[in-house]
Amino acid sequence: MEAFFSVFAEYAARHGLENALKMFNRIPADELEEYRSEYQARVNSVQIGYPPKILSAPGHKAWYPGPLDQDRYWPPFSDYLKAERGWPKDRVELLDEASSKIVAFTKDPSQESFLTKALVVGHVQSGKTTNFTAVIAKSADVAYRLVIVLSGIHNGLRQQTQERLQEQLLGLREDAWFPLTSSEKDFQNQTVKATAYLQQHSGGTVLCVVKKNQAVLKKLYAWLKPASDAGVFTNIPVLIVDDEADQASVATKTINPQILKLLKLFQRCTYLGYTATPFANVLIDPAADDLYPETFILNLPRPDGYFGTERIFGRDAVEGEASGTDLDGNDMVRIVPDDTVDLLRPGSRKAAEHFTPSITAELRDAVRYFWLATAARRCRGDRDHSTMLVHTSMKTSVHESYREPLETLRDVTLAALDAQDDELLKVLQEQWEGESRKVPAAQFGNRYIPFAELAPQLRDVIGGTRIVLDNYRSRERLDYSASEPITAIAVGGNTLSRGLTLEGLIVSFFVRSATTYDTLLQMGRWFGFRPGYEDLPRIWMTDQLRSWFRHLATVEHEIRLDIERYEEQDLSPREVGVRIRTHPVLNVTRKMGASRTAYASYGGRRVQTRYFRECDSKWLSDNAEAAQDLVEHALASGAVKEDRGDGEILLRDVDVQLVLEFLERYHVHEDSADLDPRLVASYILKENNRDQRSLLTWNVAIMGRPLDVAESTVELGPLRVGVINRSKLRGTGGVKADIKTLMSKEHRVADLRISAAEARAQSESALVELRERDSELRERGLLLLYPIDKASKPDAANERTRVPLEANDHVMGLALVFPGNAADKVANRYVEVNTSNEAVDPSEYEDQQAALTADDDL
Repeated sequence: MEAFFSVFAEYAARHGLENALKMFNRIPADELEEYRSEYQARVNSVQIGYPPKILSAPGHKAWYPGPLDQDRYWPPFSDYLKAERGWPKDRVELLDEASSKIVAFTKDPSQESFLTKALVVGHVQSGKTTNFTAVIAKSADVAYRLVIVLSGIHNGLRQQTQERLQEQLLGLREDAWFPLTSSEKDFQNQTVKATAYLQQHSGGTVLCVVKKNQAVLKKLYAWLKPASDAGVFTNIPVLIVDDEADQASVATKTINPQILKLLKLFQRCTYLGYTATPFANVLIDPAADDLYPETFILNLPRPDGYFGTERIFGRDAVEGEASGTDLDGNDMVRIVPDDTVDLLRPGSRKAAEHFTPSITAELRDAVRYFWLATAARRCRGDRDHSTMLVHTSMKTSVHESYREPLETLRDVTLAALDAQDDELLKVLQEQWEGESRKVPAAQFGNRYIPFAELAPQLRDVIGGTRIVLDNYRSRERLDYSASEPITAIAVGGNTLSRGLTLEGLIVSFFVRSATTYDTLLQMGRWFGFRPGYEDLPRIWMTDQLRSWFRHLATVEHEIRLDIERYEEQDLSPREVGVRIRTHPVLNVTRKMGASRTAYASYGGRRVQTRYFRECDSKWLSDNAEAAQDLVEHALASGAVKEDRGDGEILLRDVDVQLVLEFLERYHVHEDSADLDPRLVASYILKENNRDQRSLLTWNVAIMGRPLDVAESTVELGPLRVGVINRSKLRGTGGVKADIKTLMSKEHRVADLRISAAEARAQSESALVELRERDSELRERGLLLLYPIDKASKPDAANERTRVPLEANDHVMGLALVFPGNAADKVANRYVEVNTSNEAVDPSEYEDQQAALTADDDL
């Protein structure tokens, strides 16, 4: 039966289950029913296998049964991963499950006409290319006969993608693939017409890997248009894979229209966007004739062993996480002082023409550490590629200016080694031992390499280091195809900041500025896998950039949580509103446009202050006075006072107008965009005015300590309360003291009549539900005031990461708890966050625009 079932299943996968039942109707009815049941069981297995849920269009069902033994394209690729790449069986199985899920939720290609528009969200440098390679192979197995891969806007990424597909697909079944492009040449005008070419190669799959370049896409469209007019694509399913789908594809006047024109050529078409930064994609207008992923959105889980934003920079705790969660990341970031940045990059466009960089102490240390870490890898038996990235500017002239100083540093260091310079060896040893203590090798199961063991490797490492300038104008490129591993310091800009994999990247020296989330994240080439040297990566950057990347780690985490939550609720892409946390300086994405808004809901959320201007006496006193007046006026207006006997006092039935007046006066730190009083007030007023009016009444909780144990006290109207202790994180202070966590989970229900111990025993979602079930509180807000001791010292357990607050005056912290749940976000109860006024440096995108429109034959 199994042999014949394979024939049945192959036909059903290509032509649809109903057509297969008709084709094999001569088989006895009971056997045919057995085939149908087995086929449907395999489809169901794919549907529920990986990941648990998917955001798909209403009524959209999986159709693909997974790969079959007799398939032409997937089995060779699967075997290649195991035999040539050394992938363990379980890792191949995960890729198999993920790619099958993606294929299964595209539109069934047996339909006479269809258009899939979908988005796959991965992580930067996490294996997205391997995933879509698997999807391409499986699509070819179900009779897709034309595959177009849109691969970035630069030649380097297009060439890298072409070479990978040639090795991993074309090279394994040369009789089944027919490439229109090569590693040397992008798509060019063909001598054979598309109709004849597709008919000539109808027994296999045609593959085309092209840049997202206006001239190239116009040539491709012009070649395919006559075939479309002739009806050739009536029976040919077409797959378009858009790599880096947020770049150039969305809201551009050149590439976006070209992609939409391509889609209209085909009667049966699947468009799959792949990106790690989906900000622009989820903000496309779903009602427009555009690339909004209306068929499905799939969130790929973070792979094991992956180094992402959170693992390096840490992140803030988000809704639902217990306070005190350790989210600080690994100690891999080294700070470049602001006053040295002008020595590393020009301060203006005009200055770039004659700029000469300095080898600052930080850049020198970064290069030296690169050599030390490369030598340590060799001592561990790892002699693969080793790379350092220097990314200070997008200007090609600046890249050129780095060659001579870096080559001089290399040559001088090499000469000192040859001379057995004791001072240099001592400095190198101290640096190596200091870095090794900060990120212990044993933490990752790696062997610590003593300096005496790696020192003999240094001469070959330093002497073999190439300085490579890689930008869109240079003919020099990072080339990892040679038989011998390379050791290189790569200096570049945008060609190194999108999609391109820097093999063996250990050190990044990064002081390039950016203004949007997606641009900044994509520049982070240090993300990815570091097998056997997980303890060695280091990044040199400014403190501001470090804080921005930590913010982005939080943003990424929240977006993925939103998608997962919507998956569990079986919502469709058109029903969701993925929240994107805002930032006071960074734009979410440049592609939001002047009229585009992002939305954030406060329904069901708790928000809190964590940053304070500890040395600004007026700022602190203004907040204290605002809190005093709120309490005094609330009591005068009839608020019911409850003294809980533990230093906490509750005021019930406070009018919303007093809360709004307080928010108008209270200063929130500019880096706390999520608690911008203007946005909060706007949300409250919307809730006051909607049909089922809410937030008209509030409870106010004063979260102090008992007077008999408090170090000091404050007065809030007629009330006296003890101050609480909140020390600040080491390295913060002045205009931005960071206490990290103000409120505890149980404070969410401080106005419910349950004990703190009972509240702590429940999950965050359970506490949200408690508020929702309370007939009084489900429409009432909770405002919490935290009088913080200006001296606040850290506990003994936290002295490594925290220092005393030492503010000019006592600090008044603020938290807000809003009623509601996840369904509120679906009902469009959002607050507008208009980022259209944020400044964007137009020069940042000059070379990108040149790449999009250049008439380039490569």
